[in-house]
Amino acid sequence: MALLEVNDLITHYITLRGSVKAVDKISFQIEKGEAMGLVGESGCGKTTVALSLLKVLPSGGRIINGKILFKGVDIVQLEEEEMRKSIRWKGISLIFQGAMNALTPVYKIGYQIIEAIRIHEPDVDKKEATERAKKLLEMVGVEPKRIDNYPHEFSGGMKQRAMIAMALACHPDLLIADEPATALDVVVQAQVLELIKALKDKLHLSMMLITHDLSIVAETCEKIAVMYAGKIAEYGDIITIFKEPLHPYAQGLLEVFPNIKAQRSRAMSIPGSPPDLLSPPSGCRFHPRCKYRMEICSKKEPAVTEVKRGLHYAACHLLYKA
Repeated sequence: MALLEVNDLITHYITLRGSVKAVDKISFQIEKGEAMGLVGESGCGKTTVALSLLKVLPSGGRIINGKILFKGVDIVQLEEEEMRKSIRWKGISLIFQGAMNALTPVYKIGYQIIEAIRIHEPDVDKKEATERAKKLLEMVGVEPKRIDNYPHEFSGGMKQRAMIAMALACHPDLLIADEPATALDVVVQAQVLELIKALKDKLHLSMMLITHDLSIVAETCEKIAVMYAGKIAEYGDIITIFKEPLHPYAQGLLEVFPNIKAQRSRAMSIPGSPPDLLSPPSGCRFHPRCKYRMEICSKKEPAVTEVKRGLHYAACHLLYKA
């Protein structure tokens, strides 16, 4: 049994203009100890997937349909009290996008980690929580004596490390990292990503890494899901998809990714823009931008097809073409 199994998840945002189809019937699995990268352009629904898994969607967000099975239990059916008690932090933990704004500026770093521990583990006293917080900071490369510092006394990289420590405070089984290297310079980005990778191996964590950067996924994950306009276009084993991408959008993402071994050339780009998810195009949502589009692409939505058993899935009409 997979640690996390998402089946036909549909999440919408209800607005005055209509229903935004942010996540539309997506499915994937994450095994124990496995890391999956969720990639795609901004606005494709990646963060909404993460918020749906924890049922912490902003105002107007609704899970319309589907199942989210965590250790065999359907999270969608759980009441708020049960989510807070057994799923958030203890089962699934989230490193929020943008550590600069995720920490509360008026409270000390240590207090925020200790509070997270004591809220979700009421039997842990303050002394024990404080010692755990110090060990967590040390584990992520921050000196334990900095426990009494405020966020403004930390650099961007140290804030991100503190956020990682907080996410690990209750020993979660699944860690979701949403753009963990955003707004950091390239050197600090590399340090933070290396830390996440090391912690995953050391603590045997399962992980979902949300990013638009394929190089991060290549370094960190065993599996990849490529999202486009609320749907998964291609999904499977990282090596297989990097070597043999089948969906034109996945191919386009890999083409725009620079190859340092190849001859220098002008960077490629995918023409056009992502669709408005208030009224997405009929058929395949990528067809207005696809150089291989056929007549059927604008009329019929392609089904997700298993290309290699258990390793490679894609949703494209080209797979059915003789």
